[in-house]
Amino acid sequence: MRHTLAVLVENHFGVLARVAGLFSRRGFNIESLAVGPTEDPTISRMTIIVEGDVRMRDQMVNQMNKLIDVISVQALAPEATVGRELALIKVRANPRNRSEIMQIVDVFRGQVVDVGKESLMIELTGDESKVGALLEVLAEYGVLEVARTGAVALARGTSGVAGEGAGGAGADTPATGSGPGDMGDSYA
Repeated sequence: MRHTLAVLVENHFGVLARVAGLFSRRGFNIESLAVGPTEDPTISRMTIIVEGDVRMRDQMVNQMNKLIDVISVQALAPEATVGRELALIKVRANPRNRSEIMQIVDVFRGQVVDVGKESLMIELTGDESKVGALLEVLAEYGVLEVARTGAVALARGTSGVAGEGAGGAGADTPATGSGPGDMGDSYA
């Protein structure tokens, strides 16, 4: 079962290594990790996708909450979460197939962000399955390179990892991580 964890941490040196090390020491693989500053530049938000059972998820939430630099952790419920991933895809293109590839990109609501003599660079935002589907279609043209951000996710409504609005625990899924929290195969 896939789980999405939203983690607020102090924004300073070594925090990412400590959180990732926690997963590594327990033998859990992080499938996706995205980190960036929040609206408060002293705080970073991590979105972590992990595979495992509910017991494993709860164990990781409890262990992360013990780290000094972790402010809060929330297991996001899939039905109450919006998640996206950004992908840059470089695909082989020539004058004969360029317009065909651009039509495919349009169907996926992507954008061509760079045009070369023998390639196109495509930007796509969507859930993991959308990015995977475009990569599958583009494979016949020759995918030259792919860069993916990993998933970022937010709880729907006013609740969030820091709690309801600006304070307190979120109403939908408590910051303790006791909510359902698996993202399934889709990020909403």
